[in-house]
Amino acid sequence: MTKQTDLGGSFTLPGTSISLKRVGYGAMQLAGPQVWGPPRDMDAAIAVLREAVAAGVNHIDTSDFYGPHVTNQIIKQSLHPYPDGLVMVTKVGARRPPDKSWVHALSRQELIDAVHDNLRNLGLDALDVVNLRVGGVMGPSEGSIEESLTVLAELKRQGLIRHVGLSNVTPDQLAEAQAIMEIVCVQNLYNVAHRHDDGFIDDLTRQGIAYVPFFPLGGFSPLQSSALDAVAAALQATPMQVAIAWLLQRSPNILLIPGTSSVAHLRENLKAATLQLPSEMIARLDLIAGDSKQRE
Repeated sequence: MTKQTDLGGSFTLPGTSISLKRVGYGAMQLAGPQVWGPPRDMDAAIAVLREAVAAGVNHIDTSDFYGPHVTNQIIKQSLHPYPDGLVMVTKVGARRPPDKSWVHALSRQELIDAVHDNLRNLGLDALDVVNLRVGGVMGPSEGSIEESLTVLAELKRQGLIRHVGLSNVTPDQLAEAQAIMEIVCVQNLYNVAHRHDDGFIDDLTRQGIAYVPFFPLGGFSPLQSSALDAVAAALQATPMQVAIAWLLQRSPNILLIPGTSSVAHLRENLKAATLQLPSEMIARLDLIAGDSKQRE
């Protein structure tokens, strides 16, 4: 039987009774290459999901545009009927045309269709948390999101969505959204080398809103990751484990969704929740962001 860990403690989403373990699982890598089509090894994908839940993970980050449809179908095949307390966090606002690109899908009908696609392929009557994905490929972009949020607010009133979050947004967009409904989480690009959201995270901490960084180890070149490698070697850990531990120690409202299609890598990621970084090592890692800015 898989041993459960504390997974970094828990965080309760604002205005809800949903208490999430701070380390969850990101399902994007369950699909095939380029997040398209079925996985190379379906049995391995199923095993990863079941191992994650057995280890105590109680939230899975997914979307029906992963695959498309494939990832949600694998989750349903692997875990349905879902155990009590398992929270599905999904995203809408994008679609995958046949050329495998990622394009916005923010019209009223596209958002309605996306919610129903997620419901059908996950086998749910209501979605626990739906993140509205906006912005561009390189990060958030300014602009009103009121029209899209109004659609999700309508679907929430219908009982198809329980709670709403935002993905790839600016602080101004969060404020605009909060005038329409309560926002329980923000999901943006952030890691030890890319810290543009430092102030945003501090503000969300004060508000009690969860912050969910994606790609916690993304974007490093060998030069940028040399300090990370050195800390990892000193702690007899992997660079990913150090990156995860740094995020968990960065702020109590940070929830993580590291993804993998390997049970071995999943176990490594979950084990990172028990890794404590000494203050001198945190200071050393904090220098990575400054070095990265000098090279931009």
